[in-house]
Amino acid sequence: MPLARVSPRICALQPSVSVTLAALGRLHHLAACTRWCVQQVPQLANTALPVLADSWSATEADLARLDSAAVDMVVASVPYRMEAVAAILKHGRPVLALAPRSLAEIDADTRLLASLVNAQTRGDALISQMHAALAQVRERCAGASMARVYLEEWGKPLIHSQPWVYELAAACGAHAVGKPGSQTTAEEVAAADPDGMVLAWCGAGDRVPLRRVAEQRGWQKLRCVRAGRVWCVPDEFLNTPAIPSLLDGLACLSAAIHPEIFARPERLRQIAQAAAPGGHSERPTRSAAAAAEA
Repeated sequence: MPLARVSPRICALQPSVSVTLAALGRLHHLAACTRWCVQQVPQLANTALPVLADSWSATEADLARLDSAAVDMVVASVPYRMEAVAAILKHGRPVLALAPRSLAEIDADTRLLASLVNAQTRGDALISQMHAALAQVRERCAGASMARVYLEEWGKPLIHSQPWVYELAAACGAHAVGKPGSQTTAEEVAAADPDGMVLAWCGAGDRVPLRRVAEQRGWQKLRCVRAGRVWCVPDEFLNTPAIPSLLDGLACLSAAIHPEIFARPERLRQIAQAAAPGGHSERPTRSAAAAAEA
């Protein structure tokens, strides 16, 4: 099938693609997407676009729905599952498979998507916005003490966050313990004795049960747990490799790592320093304005 060069109709199999197209002002190129795309891009909520499984779960039957959607190309991104990749390739449409690991590679993917939809100027502006935000955070953290943090992407098994999250944490003046993207154990994390923890479980939004997790893993006596330095960042802010999402992730990480410097974003959740009798309380979310006044 020849690829349309002027106005390609794109099937996005991960929200990072839809989020980036929205930021580029090119959502009209979207011909199909996933439910995660709809959740993260409000403009898609009331559209009639076909909603498919993503590049982790897609099947041949799922992709067969594209036959009536006039799709020119499929754009997928991490995470992948081999069975889904096989189904995507077997379907026969042109496929752009993105697999970023670093912030530089996310920049490159942004440029590539921008070139596909003739939005190079907006793409460059988006990348510049990210670089400016990183520079501003680095400058504000320059005089702060270096913190050691544990960053978690998944809880069963325990998996460290991806390399780009480690880069965001470094911009906030923190050293992330462990190897990005690798499995670890509760015992290894306890032995590292980090100054803080940030949990962002794939698919969990901002609903990680921080107090229960600490209790189940035997972390109650760790310094960071006793001091309340355990945070939940919404999954999509750290695990979606798209610049608009990561800007929110950077704001959350900077406030979690250096709450004395940065205002607390509204969706950043913090563990309670002590559970209420008979329950597992956690500090309520505060608005950024309220955090700034505290």
